[in-house]
Amino acid sequence: MPYFLLTMTVLFWAGNFVTARGIHADFPPLTMSFMRWGLALLIILPFVLPRIWRKRALIRSNLPILIVLAVLGVACFNSFVYLGVQTTQATNATLMQSAIPILILIISSLFLGETVVRRQWLGVAISLIGVLMLVAKGDPQVLMTLSFNRGDLWILCAVLCWSTYSILLRRKPVELDGFTFFGFTVLIAVIVLFPFMLSEYLAGERPGWNSSTSSAIIYMAICPSILSYIFWNRGVAELGAAKAGLFIHLMPPFGLILSVIFLNETVEPFHFIGMGLIFSGIYLAIITGRKHNEKKAPA
Repeated sequence: MPYFLLTMTVLFWAGNFVTARGIHADFPPLTMSFMRWGLALLIILPFVLPRIWRKRALIRSNLPILIVLAVLGVACFNSFVYLGVQTTQATNATLMQSAIPILILIISSLFLGETVVRRQWLGVAISLIGVLMLVAKGDPQVLMTLSFNRGDLWILCAVLCWSTYSILLRRKPVELDGFTFFGFTVLIAVIVLFPFMLSEYLAGERPGWNSSTSSAIIYMAICPSILSYIFWNRGVAELGAAKAGLFIHLMPPFGLILSVIFLNETVEPFHFIGMGLIFSGIYLAIITGRKHNEKKAPA
């Protein structure tokens, strides 16, 4: 059961990118983000509000870090993804998410003083070449002229936000249970996103409501938001974080398949080259680094 739940979690996450790309012409990106999390909040509010109230003293004493986590991990990450898929393929977006473990390693090394061995830095370099391959769409001339797709740059901003969020999660108060933390961060994100949604509305960027866009927002609120959270926690509880984390590497192939099926996107050779480089770099930087640390650990 945990294997099925973790697989479905990653499939839902990949579907989020594809769905956002599918309705990008009908839905302004920040409105899309607000509607997704606003609906998710309405669904979980009856269950999470009593928990938030009971933990109000703990939340108040840790409010600054909780707000930062909510802004980075919920509001900014998802909004930047939706801004990105306005002008880039869902295929590119899902593939670039694969670089998150590498970026976490870089940030941890530069700002937290964590040790990174030479082989890990080689993995970092290989993965970053893979990301550049995707951003440049296999054309070195793009790198020479710095004429990047704006959507790809938004996706890279999203990757940076999630990587920073993942590192800062260690500062989350351990006394705050996962569901209360999730509900409170969604609440903060909805509050933060509201003025941005309103600015889009006042600028004349109105969502085009129809059966397709309504279904898409419902899917985004339930599957990659609420169900993914529940499924992921269950999977981690039964298999452990290390094994569960490996399932994230299913997102690029899922994204490729869903993009081809539902968006008729064309998969180019540079997609596979970029994915291969990113995965090779992840193996060198994360897997071999973990083995190196295990060897150094005292018996």
